[in-house]
Amino acid sequence: MSANGWLQFAAFSIVLLLTVRPVGTYLARVLEGQRTWLDPIFRPIERLIYKFCGVEADHEMNWREYAFAMLGFSAVTMLLTYIIERAQALLPWNPQHLAGVGADLAWNTAASFTTNTNWQFYTPESTMSYLTEMAGLATHNFFSAAVGIVVAIALVRAIKRTSCATIGNFWVDTTRTLLYILLPGSLIYALLLVAQGVPQNLHAYTVAHTLEGQTQIIAQGPVASQEAIKMLGTNGGGFFNANSAHPFENPTPFSNFLQILSIFIIPAGLTYTLGRMTGSPGHGWAVFAAMYVLFAAGFVTLYWAEAHPHPLIHGAAQTATATAPGGNMEGKEVRNGIAETALFATITTDASCGAVNGMHDSFTPLGGLVPLTNIMLGEVIFGGVGAGLYGMLIFVVQAVFIAGLMVGRTPEYLGKKIESYDVKMAMLYVLIFPLVILSLTAIFVLMPNVGLGTTNNPGPHGLSEVLYAFTSGAGNNGSAFAGLGPNWWYNVTMGWDMLIGRFLMMLPVLALAGNLAQKKSVPPSPGTFPVNTPLFTVLLVGVVLILGALTFFPALSLGPILEHLQLKSGQLF
Repeated sequence: MSANGWLQFAAFSIVLLLTVRPVGTYLARVLEGQRTWLDPIFRPIERLIYKFCGVEADHEMNWREYAFAMLGFSAVTMLLTYIIERAQALLPWNPQHLAGVGADLAWNTAASFTTNTNWQFYTPESTMSYLTEMAGLATHNFFSAAVGIVVAIALVRAIKRTSCATIGNFWVDTTRTLLYILLPGSLIYALLLVAQGVPQNLHAYTVAHTLEGQTQIIAQGPVASQEAIKMLGTNGGGFFNANSAHPFENPTPFSNFLQILSIFIIPAGLTYTLGRMTGSPGHGWAVFAAMYVLFAAGFVTLYWAEAHPHPLIHGAAQTATATAPGGNMEGKEVRNGIAETALFATITTDASCGAVNGMHDSFTPLGGLVPLTNIMLGEVIFGGVGAGLYGMLIFVVQAVFIAGLMVGRTPEYLGKKIESYDVKMAMLYVLIFPLVILSLTAIFVLMPNVGLGTTNNPGPHGLSEVLYAFTSGAGNNGSAFAGLGPNWWYNVTMGWDMLIGRFLMMLPVLALAGNLAQKKSVPPSPGTFPVNTPLFTVLLVGVVLILGALTFFPALSLGPILEHLQLKSGQLF
């Protein structure tokens, strides 16, 4: 651990904090339909879209209508992506003449990008054509990010409203999110990446001749545009197999800093949006503080685990010298080092991003435990765009409920009484996640040929690979302990794993929103637990950790503990 590493963490934290208020204010103005500086450009386009698509912009939806529109939109766009993948050999912009994607892999990929997961059971540069990357995958990076944001805003809007049967209009919310937030942000971001050296073209791959007389094929393509929304929308799917460790995706220290900042910038800003829209700025900052505390704890743990020599790993130089950083450098880009890799890994698994600039599979047992823990907590530590906020609000409901039990009063949250239906929806959200992950992991580890036959490590680390895969899928993260290879069973099952983790968990959120919107607002009383204080932040952090431990601790600890014991016995995994 070095002063430079801590300086990078401090610089990131300060810049992130400085963006929270301006970004959150802008998001609130866009999603409340207020005027923004982009109105002269996009307002005519917005009206044209409504007219062309037959959208009644003034029509508000109840939570069932909102959910039906969200599910229908996602299903149709997923089907279109599947068709593009299967037919890519017949479509243009395929200079490498790549064949159509197989049925099971196309299903897995379509489900992955529809759910904001971007799990990749394939090598992108040798599997997907430029058209598939742009029209199939990049468009879903926009769509899935927008869906997450609008569901979060629907819940925030419901908290704000009183005695109302509606929570907004899905089509209006989605259109405004795409036009005013994601498109302009990605355009500026892509230009910055091009300035840093990220390719953006439709050329065929370059054939180069090396000094050794060998031939090397250098992949390229429309990388910058894909990279921008990949990070800003917390998607994570790389244009190249090496993802953000590849110099064409992440060529400079500035591009690396820009990428980790862009992962958190919208999720962090949404906490201020929460406070602004509900009329309680202090509550938004309390939620931000809870997220930041969990983020900082994860980074410190991961950085320590990777930077310090592991006493049970032998045969590798781990001592810091004038020419070596020390610690565990396996699976890390030398140009990034341990500090930037640890920071990137913590951020990408706190959010539902999944982009990587190092190999999580090569972390130490404790180091690998941190990304897995981040995802298993529900990726509420800032989380994905929108998904992190509505996930954390589920824990807020739980925290308020527990506080009410402790003082013997009906729980209240920002003027709304939290009753049995609200708690049931919150608990349903919490329990779906471990149910799908642990059930699928148990099934696959009990099938040696199907489940364990494709693991790169047959021992305890192989168990971690399977557990991490289903956790990453259900958590819509997309990162991996990359020793797990694909087969038909994994492709199909992981597709359902991702769909359940996305949409089955969104339904209780929207049901909760519908119920909260109908409630009358009650004035605070002496027994009302304030949700804008440091005490509330402490309670919220405790609830997140306790519920996470109760649902996941046995599975969470089993793999790393067994790996540690295996190392102690002298067997490298």
